[in-house]
Amino acid sequence: MIKAIITDIEGTTTSLSFVKDVLFPYARAELPAYIREHNAEAPIKQILSDTSDMVGKPLDIEAAIKLLVQWLDEDKKITPLKTLQGLIWTAGYKKGHFTGHVYQDAIDNLLAWHAAGYALYVYSSGSVLAQKLLFSHTPAGDLTPLFSGFFDTNIGGKKEADSYRKISDEIGLATEKLLFLSDIKEELDAAAEVGYCTYWLNRDSFIDNSASHPQAATFAAINPQLI
Repeated sequence: MIKAIITDIEGTTTSLSFVKDVLFPYARAELPAYIREHNAEAPIKQILSDTSDMVGKPLDIEAAIKLLVQWLDEDKKITPLKTLQGLIWTAGYKKGHFTGHVYQDAIDNLLAWHAAGYALYVYSSGSVLAQKLLFSHTPAGDLTPLFSGFFDTNIGGKKEADSYRKISDEIGLATEKLLFLSDIKEELDAAAEVGYCTYWLNRDSFIDNSASHPQAATFAAINPQLI
């Protein structure tokens, strides 16, 4: 019996276009000025230190900016970059430059699942800060109270089975009691490898009933009681 549901964000609860066409370009445009303006503050000092550590040599501010922009352009899932994006997006949300996108079917069913007693979690390559920002600035208001926890790349890569073992341990439930939702087959494969139940969100294509994971076009097609 499913006790908890863990959801991805991009392509699952949230349109890929919002992330790729709104959030990423905003972070890229703001990144150089944000670092230059805030480089004396502890969070940016840590990001700059971590960036230098990852390349094995000290970088000055301009070299670090150049590398972070390169990583962003390459869509690298690197923790200091994800942390920086979260800080930049915090400023953007506060200024009202955008509102977090969440599909209406995701909102409706997250509310229903929470009311039915399922524990809800997020696991995304975006930082925990970025996750909370998105879900706290939706057209439906602040959805963060629905969630019991948030996980990002600090727990491990999303295509690595061990990440899902660690999440199971942190939640305190056996893997067979956990349902993971994603639009990426390799992530679902990694979760299933350690015993998770899975559902493949396939919002933009025909449902393939022969796929290696059960597929759904929307959250409305997923009934945790029947899994």
